[in-house]
Amino acid sequence: MDALLTPLTNIVAAELAVRSGQVEAVADLLAGGATVPFIARYRKEATGSLDEVQIATVRDRLARLEELGKRRESILSSLRERELLTGELEAAVLGAATMAELEDHYLRFRPKRRTRAAAARERGLEPLAALLLAAAAAGDAHFDPSAAASAYVDPDKDVPGVDEALAGARDIIAEAASEDADVRKRMRALYVREAALRSRVAKGKEEAGAKFRDYFDWEESAERAPSHRVLALLRGEAEGFLRVGVEVPEERAAAIVDGRFVRGSGAAADEVRAALRDSLKRLLSPSMESEMRAELKARADEEAIRIFASNLAELLLAPPLGGRTVLAIDPGFRTGCKVTVLDPQGKLLHNETVQPHQSKGARAQAGETIRTLAAQFGVEAVAVGNGTAGRETETFVRELDLGRDALVVMVNESGASIYSASEVAREELPDHDLTVRGSVSIGRRLQDPLAELVKIDPKSIGVGQYQHDVDQAALRRSLDDVVASAVNRVGVEVNTASRSLLSHVSGLGPQLAANIVAYRDQEGPFRSRVQLKKVPRLGPKAFEQAAGFLRIRGGADPLDASAVHPESYGVVKAMAADLGVKVGDLLRDAELRARVELSRYATEKVGLPTLRDIMAELEKPGRDPRQAFEVFRFAEGVESLDDLEEGMRLPGIVTNVTAFGAFVDIGVHQDGLVHVSQLADRFVRDPADVVAVQQRVMVTVLGVDLQRRRISLSMRQ
Repeated sequence: MDALLTPLTNIVAAELAVRSGQVEAVADLLAGGATVPFIARYRKEATGSLDEVQIATVRDRLARLEELGKRRESILSSLRERELLTGELEAAVLGAATMAELEDHYLRFRPKRRTRAAAARERGLEPLAALLLAAAAAGDAHFDPSAAASAYVDPDKDVPGVDEALAGARDIIAEAASEDADVRKRMRALYVREAALRSRVAKGKEEAGAKFRDYFDWEESAERAPSHRVLALLRGEAEGFLRVGVEVPEERAAAIVDGRFVRGSGAAADEVRAALRDSLKRLLSPSMESEMRAELKARADEEAIRIFASNLAELLLAPPLGGRTVLAIDPGFRTGCKVTVLDPQGKLLHNETVQPHQSKGARAQAGETIRTLAAQFGVEAVAVGNGTAGRETETFVRELDLGRDALVVMVNESGASIYSASEVAREELPDHDLTVRGSVSIGRRLQDPLAELVKIDPKSIGVGQYQHDVDQAALRRSLDDVVASAVNRVGVEVNTASRSLLSHVSGLGPQLAANIVAYRDQEGPFRSRVQLKKVPRLGPKAFEQAAGFLRIRGGADPLDASAVHPESYGVVKAMAADLGVKVGDLLRDAELRARVELSRYATEKVGLPTLRDIMAELEKPGRDPRQAFEVFRFAEGVESLDDLEEGMRLPGIVTNVTAFGAFVDIGVHQDGLVHVSQLADRFVRDPADVVAVQQRVMVTVLGVDLQRRRISLSMRQ
């Protein structure tokens, strides 16, 4: 453990209410190249069983503290080089707990562009400013500013008179007040307590900015403004329709600066107060407003990213249909429906276009084509995209009577068009056009949502909130964590997985994933996890990180199909040997497993947490943590907005969860909104406490706005 890192781990441990040793263990493992999923799953003894969220939080908090430390050292180095560092200033810099506080202490020493105050100093007016500040602070009512200023009149220095001398001194005082660390600290607290977030419509933009009408004359507490509203206001401002500001009561702000620099009354106090008002208007308030806006944006981003990540996790972990032959349909009215047939592994077997929504003859021909394909390939399920003509196509397919065992399932096709035009799609289906690739993606999403969705940029999947407005680097980090967590939680069959899916396995990445696929294509299916070591550039560290998350079913070692890490195979073999049986017997026989005394196998490296995980895995080796697939059907006869009536009770699927409610697909080509106030018969603070993406719900239609294509729904009883 780096000595410089130790204080940081203590800080993080206190913030997260865990032991410093746990944080140090995470820091050491991360520094050694371990991934978050690997640490959470296979290093519980070291971390005290911290979960993925806690480990990621430790990682991110340490990174921010290290960034703060680097900035602190940079500031100290700059001050030393310019011989400006005093003992008091060094103590203040070292004691700063936040980046804002650190920058406050450095502000007046930071090299800056030429300012009015700098020009006044060059004209020799700094002593006059000091005299005015001293007199105002002492409450000297007899001090004569004009008389004092007359000594600084010098036309050669561009100070032709007393008024110009006093104006320059006020500029110096204004800048000094705006850079005073104590003033900034108090002003920052005032903005947090009392700032109002206000928006007004931009002049002449009333009609063009109609979608922001709710915010044409808006005001609320900045501190309590919800994330979605902050982002909506900032988007309206960015698009030129709104004027947004963050303001505090002027008298409260004035009291803070006056209290710092002025005592009593008199001519000197009047001069200083005038400088302080200028400082507030020109320097301090704009600086604090910018800082508060940045803080509001960062907080809104964090909440939006949290919601997006939660929604994405639910979507990625949606129940898979599994290995069945699927007929997939990408619906369309004018261009027809693109039909593809996929084998149980998602391989394209056939494709063609049918026209069920044209003439009666074309509809009959389309029906005959689909029935023939279903019989020819032994189709077990039909996946119908939920885009344009989706409900109409679903109804058409159900009328074909493909057999009692053939499932017909509507599939969310968000992002399928993005996939079909991607490099990944071109590599997978080089001989087919966009329409075929889109249909294939719909079918594969039914077979295994996770394996297909990892090929698409998460921002294109449609489960976010203002995802294009938030900090893109922070969003990418969060979503990468979610994808990695989902992939490694489920596990990956190394002999059938795509390069895209393998690239998200702990310790791999795009290049090693490509190397695994190339090796598999050349040498045939992997027979054991150990064989992975023969893959070019897959070294010991990558093997350690990845092996436990890769599955080889039907291989030489039955443990290769489980989540038991190869480093623990010896423990399992010892258990079997002590019982006088084979490892396979231990996997099959619950009575044998019940006879295992875990404490006999506990060591400093392999403790009871890992041993319990091993036994759970032996009970259900390679189990899929996702729920079992269930068929969902929308209400028959309700296929468009025109079919909706107030009071209707309808089944739906949650497609997106936001800070203000949930969007639900009820099968009419337009999701309806269940406002947070309509989610339950009780107060709901966070919609995610009640609903999740892909959840099946029953909703009541409250209202339909045909002109704006808006549907209001309720889940209240």
